Amino acid sequence: MGPLVPDVISNDLNFIIALVIGVAFGAILEQAGFSTSKKLVGLFYGYDFTVLRVFFTAGLVAMFGIIMLDHWGYLDVNLIYINPTFVGAAIAGGLIMGLGFVIGGFCPGTSVCAAAIGKIDAMYFILGSVLGILIFAEGYPLWEDFYKAYNFGGIRIFDTFGISQSLFAFILTSIALIAFWATSIIENKVNGVEKPAIRFTPYYLGLTAVGIFIAISAFMFPPKKAGLLEMVENLEFVNSYPLKEITSDELAYRMMEGDKKLQIFDFRTSDEYRKQSLPNSILFSIDNFFEKEPNRFLSLANRTNVFIANDEIEERKIAIIAKELGYNNIKILSGGIKTFNKLILNFDNTQTPQNKVEQTTFAFREKASLVIPEMIKNNKPKGGVEKKLKRVVGGC
Repeated sequence: MGPLVPDVISNDLNFIIALVIGVAFGAILEQAGFSTSKKLVGLFYGYDFTVLRVFFTAGLVAMFGIIMLDHWGYLDVNLIYINPTFVGAAIAGGLIMGLGFVIGGFCPGTSVCAAAIGKIDAMYFILGSVLGILIFAEGYPLWEDFYKAYNFGGIRIFDTFGISQSLFAFILTSIALIAFWATSIIENKVNGVEKPAIRFTPYYLGLTAVGIFIAISAFMFPPKKAGLLEMVENLEFVNSYPLKEITSDELAYRMMEGDKKLQIFDFRTSDEYRKQSLPNSILFSIDNFFEKEPNRFLSLANRTNVFIANDEIEERKIAIIAKELGYNNIKILSGGIKTFNKLILNFDNTQTPQNKVEQTTFAFREKASLVIPEMIKNNKPKGGVEKKLKRVVGGC
């Protein structure tokens, strides 16, 4: 599961890979004509909107890449770094950046690209950028309060507007298509081209069809978690889903035997877990399934993973989500923790066994009702899964 840093790609190797990608990115920019300031500032004068089209397309590709990787469970989106939003600083920075762009003819990335092929104006632009960085760094104490003002944190637009991720992707893709169409009209008008910007030719119709399909496809890849939670709302489906179970007696026996292959995942609230935590149990949540580090516990080989919750329906829902995500060796506690408490911890020893089996069972439960409470009393709760991975800081 991604991100690949630092598990698959070390932090040091990450810098080397970033350098290689950066060089490749610069080469592509240069080949696309982005080392020419005349082409870049065409965006502001209306005669060339290539910059808008390229970066809008790049943003859409990245957005749909993340959506699909999240949908298929290959990416822990919680570990993706989101630049915090400082509204005042963002507005001031945007104005400075835009002014520098239209005057200098470059943005920071394209200036390096142009300087690499020997353009003198780009070198002066980079010199000015470095000077600006020095002024900002040395004068930071003076504008620190303004810089940190109006901090909204690492927000996401669809969360801010209270809409779904899929709807936001659809709207953004639609805006991009409209922008491509509108800027083509402006370009033709400014450049004196008499042909209509959009013509009903197979080429334009094909492009339009692809754009509409991409916009609609946003609804085909809902976040994995939302889709699974919706699936387990169907109780008929939940009750018919084949799952392995472990009885209260077997769980009690394996706990008393100190079975090292037994892993208990407690899905109750943290308050309930603190009041009564079974020996060696881990406080877990559905969110942990979609996180990179906690789900490693569920991937350990030769383990029996027992899910416990207050009732069996809740356990079944959680176990189905885990199974659909590809986790195996899962069992649910028959009847939930309430049944375990009734049969084991609060065993009624006044019952009279009706046969040999009940006689043996009752004898075991009476013993377990004495041993397990002591184990719980002496147990030091592990709590939730400790998360050591942090978001890799970065961004443009």
